Amino acid sequence: MALVPFKKSQDEDKPALGQYDSGGMEPPDEEDDLDGRMSFLDHLDELRKRLTHAIVALLVGFIAAFAFAARAQDFVMKPLVATLPPGSHFVFTEPGEGFFLQLKIAAILGLLIASPYVMWQVWMFIAPGLYSNEKRFAVPFVLGTSILFTAGAAFSHYIVFPAAFDFFGSFQTDNVVFMPRIAPVFGMYAWLLLAMGLIFQMPMLVMVLARLGMVTAGFLARHIKYAILIIFIVAAIATPSPDPVSQVVVAAPMIVLYGLSICVAWLFQKRRDKDEDDKD
Repeated sequence: MALVPFKKSQDEDKPALGQYDSGGMEPPDEEDDLDGRMSFLDHLDELRKRLTHAIVALLVGFIAAFAFAARAQDFVMKPLVATLPPGSHFVFTEPGEGFFLQLKIAAILGLLIASPYVMWQVWMFIAPGLYSNEKRFAVPFVLGTSILFTAGAAFSHYIVFPAAFDFFGSFQTDNVVFMPRIAPVFGMYAWLLLAMGLIFQMPMLVMVLARLGMVTAGFLARHIKYAILIIFIVAAIATPSPDPVSQVVVAAPMIVLYGLSICVAWLFQKRRDKDEDDKD
């Protein structure tokens, strides 16, 4: 009888369950591969943690600001009263309207006080997705966002809102006296202040996107005409009134900020390319 050589089955050629066939190479260390990664649930838990810290900071800022809300009210109302026509003044017609005005002012001031810590929590949330050499921008990010938010709020307080309010007051006649209620006036004031504070974050947003490789200076420069169109649309949405004066006043600094953002994107994109070349 002829001997038939033994032939392995295909199943025998396959590595056993739990083994790794790498042609003599060491199997990858799964713990090292997973180390540093965050699961979806970990991201949710991190988001919950950062939101909790930010909310607590806002509450602390609100309580601290409420202690001097009366003096802050005089600061807020001074440029507004200056825009009123002669013989006109602010009024409130409901018993709790004056009290709630001080609460709203304390909330705005609390946001300004807590903004550095809130921005730090934002940075702590996005930091795990950055390279180690990019994490050194933590302090510039926190300082930059806080300063730009305060600058946007100041721009709204001293320029945007007085210009818009002066436009409304110009329609007073001998038969119609402009005596605005304080509640809707402050609602308009707060909306513009928050909108300008967020709009002034444009350079910092572009900095982060440029570091992540999502935008470049060339991309922003090539699409500048579309950006100007979008800026005027955003200005129309940000201003609670349809008057062209406030819309132009809001759109003008946005165009300047867009130009500044192109420079920021160029600087940080060049640095990012250099970092990648150093890695290679």
